[in-house]
Amino acid sequence: MSAEATNPATPGPVTGAAARWRARIDLRRLGRAALLGPAARDRLPAAIGHVAEAHRAHHPDADLEPLRRAWVLAESSHRGQMRKSGEPYITHPLAVTLILAELGAETTTLTASLLHDTVEDTEVTLDQVGEEFGAEVRFLVDGVTKLEKVDYGAAAEPETFRKMLVATGNDVRVMSIKLADRLHNMRTLGVMRPEKQARIAKVTRDVLIPLAERLGVQALKTELEDLVFAILHPEEYEHTRELIVDNASREDDPLAEIAEEVRGVLREAGIQAEVVIRPRHFVSVHRTARKRGRRLRGADFGRLLVLVGEDADCYGVLGELHTCMTPVVSEFKDFIAVPKFNLYQSLHTAVARGDGQVVEVLIRTHQMHKVAEAGVVALGNPYVGSPEEPGAVDEERVDPTRPGWLSRLLDWQAAAPDADTFWSTLREDLAQDREITVFRPDGGTLGLPEGATCVDAAYAQYGEDAHACLGARVNGRLATLSTVLKDGDTVQLLMGQDPAAEPSKEWLEHAHTPAARIAIQRWIATHPTPESSERGTGGESGSFVPGAAAPEGVGGGAAKSGATEPVGVVDQGASEAPAVVAGSAPGASLPAADDKAAPARAALADPASASAPDQQTPARPGTANALVDQPGATVRLAGCCTPVPPDEIIGFAVRGGVVTVHRVECAAVVRMQGIGRKEVGVSWGDSAECRVTLFAESFGRPHLLADLTEAMAGEGAEIVSATVEPPSQQRVRHTYTVQLPDAALLPSLMRAMRNVAGVYDVSRAQTPGA
Repeated sequence: MSAEATNPATPGPVTGAAARWRARIDLRRLGRAALLGPAARDRLPAAIGHVAEAHRAHHPDADLEPLRRAWVLAESSHRGQMRKSGEPYITHPLAVTLILAELGAETTTLTASLLHDTVEDTEVTLDQVGEEFGAEVRFLVDGVTKLEKVDYGAAAEPETFRKMLVATGNDVRVMSIKLADRLHNMRTLGVMRPEKQARIAKVTRDVLIPLAERLGVQALKTELEDLVFAILHPEEYEHTRELIVDNASREDDPLAEIAEEVRGVLREAGIQAEVVIRPRHFVSVHRTARKRGRRLRGADFGRLLVLVGEDADCYGVLGELHTCMTPVVSEFKDFIAVPKFNLYQSLHTAVARGDGQVVEVLIRTHQMHKVAEAGVVALGNPYVGSPEEPGAVDEERVDPTRPGWLSRLLDWQAAAPDADTFWSTLREDLAQDREITVFRPDGGTLGLPEGATCVDAAYAQYGEDAHACLGARVNGRLATLSTVLKDGDTVQLLMGQDPAAEPSKEWLEHAHTPAARIAIQRWIATHPTPESSERGTGGESGSFVPGAAAPEGVGGGAAKSGATEPVGVVDQGASEAPAVVAGSAPGASLPAADDKAAPARAALADPASASAPDQQTPARPGTANALVDQPGATVRLAGCCTPVPPDEIIGFAVRGGVVTVHRVECAAVVRMQGIGRKEVGVSWGDSAECRVTLFAESFGRPHLLADLTEAMAGEGAEIVSATVEPPSQQRVRHTYTVQLPDAALLPSLMRAMRNVAGVYDVSRAQTPGA
């Protein structure tokens, strides 16, 4: 069944182009025939002849005997019951089953559909259903019965809805029956009071239509949208209907003209394809009118659908259309290479006519079209393996990721700390009607709702392990976890290794997906102490807490593996200058000091370490030996670039008979040459000991400074001085001047620092460009 090939809300037939829309089957006539017509026990009853015909169209070899027996039980059980419309009640399960049959549902689903109201509305029991039709049909009927008892709009029902999802989420066929059930009820809603119509329509809009979208059942979704539109917005609906009727009465049809032109193009290219016109349904026409902001033209009332046999043919059609017609490049989308989260695959493009009208074109295979229309219904029985999965085991779901959203839904409900959290999170997720795709560095993809952030990406990829996320790179550039992602972005998540990592409470402000929000809320609920809820692994305001007597930001608490207290962190409120702590040897312990006195003591410890970048650091005995071609000169290694062997170096004569030695790539060299400083020849002597300044860029997290200094000590580095700047945008910058016994140890030292969780870059000191 194609929801865009039918107009369920139109009270009468429409002529012209809309005549392609086939009428609905007269279910009232079918129901009465079922009750009045004879049916032999060994023949298929005439009343379900249309169901059997639609079913065989999708499943030619299907065994219809279960359908016959299900019909006999349903008809006899419901006999005498009437709908509010005055029709025999049996017409309802018959109509629901016909909808599913047209979508391509397999026999077990249709059998359960015929019986879906028997347990709730008749004396038939679940045990009787199980004895007659087996455990699988019993499970489906039980699931639908539970669904019927849920009042989706009631605030007191989240726990019921949660339990219902647990029962139905393992088998999407239960949800499929429920959606078809709601569709038929919406079709016949006119007999109810207006206020009850509005209430049911709102619940359908808020819960069931988004569910149909996420399950990929577009045929049900679009018809439900039109029915809700007619009830909740009758004036706009009537205006839209008039637009469709007026367009249908036009003599010219630009869609038909372009369809014929497309057929000619593909015929000449030798591509076997079927080109059909898909009229837009009411809500789609209404949205298009609002989007265009002008009077609709003929091409706005529909789209072209091109159906081919193979995936490669889709791209062949695309190439021919873009070559022979005028493409609107901005309208191109490839949902074949990157399918939507609800299984949808298709190529979208648009071509322009000479008169300026633009026609949208959908290109897909016949199988893609089946899935696009029927979604999970087209997947059949989730407990039966596909031809590619011959080893499937009974009672074990073949592919629990089909469809991914429903599988994730089960994870959310299991992780949610309470039913209200799950319900509110689910409603928020259902309100998201657009999705983006972001890429991982390994080539994988993540499907996220529009507006998702790096926090959402972290929990989508790592689950609760994302508590250890320290930051991200988006398209190769460092980004905060609050960064909003765009479709097509590449996201590299920077993860720590601490199994006890804690999420920041502030991440909730930037989490938009249920997976992220529920995981963070669950952690907060199980760690209620004020201290733990305020600590984080790199929240937006930073978990780096300068000024603490026992630092909990970069330094955290006690270092791991016997490491000593971290190199100091001072109160930034006492001084705007970076904190400087100097003179600590590897493994030395620094006493906890009064924070407000720390800046003065730190600066006095090593004045050279707080100097400006172009000032010089005096060489101390035993440092790398630089030889100069100027007898009696005092040699100083430049603090701006701290050269070490085997760096290529250059010397300049400055005041007082001092020669400063720079790396040749240092930006200060250009400045010195510009002011006319005399160049002096320099070279390295035999001594390998050296002093070097390193910059480390990191995200704030507990124990980071302790872990970093421990790693440096493990490489034999003596920390001469250290500077930790105030955190900015979640990032922390460290500057270390270290003494190494051998310059050859420098590469391994830098590698060890980079390997510390939370550190994303380590570089040699370098003055900014002149």
